[in-house]
Amino acid sequence: MGYDAVIFDNDGVLLTLTSMEAHREGSRDAFARAGVPDPHPDHVEAMSIGVSVAELESICERYDLEPEAFWSTRDAAISAAQQAEMTAGEKRPYDDIDALDKFETPLAVVSSNQQETVEFAFDHFGLDTHFETVYGREPTVKSLERKKPHPHYVERALADLDVEDALFVGDNESDVRAAHGAGIDSAFIRRPHRVDASLSVRPDYEIWGLDDVVDIAE
Repeated sequence: MGYDAVIFDNDGVLLTLTSMEAHREGSRDAFARAGVPDPHPDHVEAMSIGVSVAELESICERYDLEPEAFWSTRDAAISAAQQAEMTAGEKRPYDDIDALDKFETPLAVVSSNQQETVEFAFDHFGLDTHFETVYGREPTVKSLERKKPHPHYVERALADLDVEDALFVGDNESDVRAAHGAGIDSAFIRRPHRVDASLSVRPDYEIWGLDDVVDIAE
């Protein structure tokens, strides 16, 4: 079909997923930095991934923490844990990452991970030159309201690229919803952790690797 640009999610699409233990380690570290040495395990789990504003505010109230300050601490701690996994070779690009060399259309990234984490990853693995613009989350509570499935960051990437006809490639239902919310097509990539996933929303394409994206986009 061809598109004027391709936008990728990062984790689970370009890079392998961060381990849940790294997320939990970062969450525990964030509580410790905030002066809570022994948080309830359920609260460590709740702050490890997929956090909502309501969850954050409720847990901060429990420990008498200021949400904005704690969230900045939390994002920094989890970013550090992820960077450690990358440095150790435990989190890395998928084997088909060289497919990025085949694109002639402009490329971008929109991730719900921290901007700091994405920038470190692309610098560490030498991927930054492939992308015209890259969006992760800022370490603010407001960013939780703007992350996918909200189309905010997808729309910012489209504006940066100065295109309307783009393809968004992701491995989550939230990626499909964010793409459609921004008025563009979506491709759901069935990496090993998504082989049997069922979606309640229909992507425009279902694919199995980055070479499939090249075939569609170019």
